[in-house]
Amino acid sequence: MDQHQSAVVCYRHPDRETGIRCTRCERPICPDCMITASVGFQCPECVRTGSGTGHAPHANQPRTLAGARVAADPRLITKILLAANLALFVAVQAVGDKLTADLVMLGQWPHDSFYQPTEGVAEGQWYRLLTSVFLHQEIWHIAMNMLGLWFLGPPLESALGRIRFLALFLLSGLGGSALTYMIADPGQPSLGASGAVFGLFGATAVLMRRMQYDMRPILVLLAVNLVFTFTWSNIAWEAHIGGLVIGAAIAAAMVHAPRDRRTLVQSAACAGAVLLILALCVIRTLMLSG
Repeated sequence: MDQHQSAVVCYRHPDRETGIRCTRCERPICPDCMITASVGFQCPECVRTGSGTGHAPHANQPRTLAGARVAADPRLITKILLAANLALFVAVQAVGDKLTADLVMLGQWPHDSFYQPTEGVAEGQWYRLLTSVFLHQEIWHIAMNMLGLWFLGPPLESALGRIRFLALFLLSGLGGSALTYMIADPGQPSLGASGAVFGLFGATAVLMRRMQYDMRPILVLLAVNLVFTFTWSNIAWEAHIGGLVIGAAIAAAMVHAPRDRRTLVQSAACAGAVLLILALCVIRTLMLSG
């Protein structure tokens, strides 16, 4: 089979183009339908009817591209992340600046009168690296980030699986916070899920390349967002770049890992990202405390 031929549509989802076919029946299948087999991918019908590789029943359980079990709702984690962001946004609108001051990404408390007496990451409040990812103040800000999460999240969650997708989102957000902490003004607060969303951009580009899809749409969209990142005022570009790099790196490990060492490679990539984030934060804390 020539996988470089013109893309056709998935036999189960006519609105989705794909360049992948079932290794048994050669029907075209999209990421939601493809099930990892001993060689290539198979469609749900071939697995269900037992016309696949002939492995034991548990070996034929549907798997995502990254090796996770196919979930009944491939948007569950995306919905939970959306709900968490929206719930915190409502709480911020109700409580006001006090909650924002307690959760915003802040390297070191600048003793500005705007803030309630508090401290920053350099003074031990490392939780701000994560809480700030779910924190928004302006309606346009959360609207843009949640639109990005809603459009990019489900395809990635479907291809990676729930746990892997959640790890991708959280580590991308933490990567954005860590780079912001490392090189930005420590007294300048930042907030929002933009770093995590840029991580999803990077992961989507990696996934599309892995699936041999036309990458021009995602590359153009990413380029437009990067232009906005560096031209609009009051944007923490460090968070965008940090999230983008971490998201692309983790996604590459998840979709390109050898099948016989897939879990090991994926776990090592996530652990490496955690260690890098911790190293940046420790170095910056020592710099600000010295």
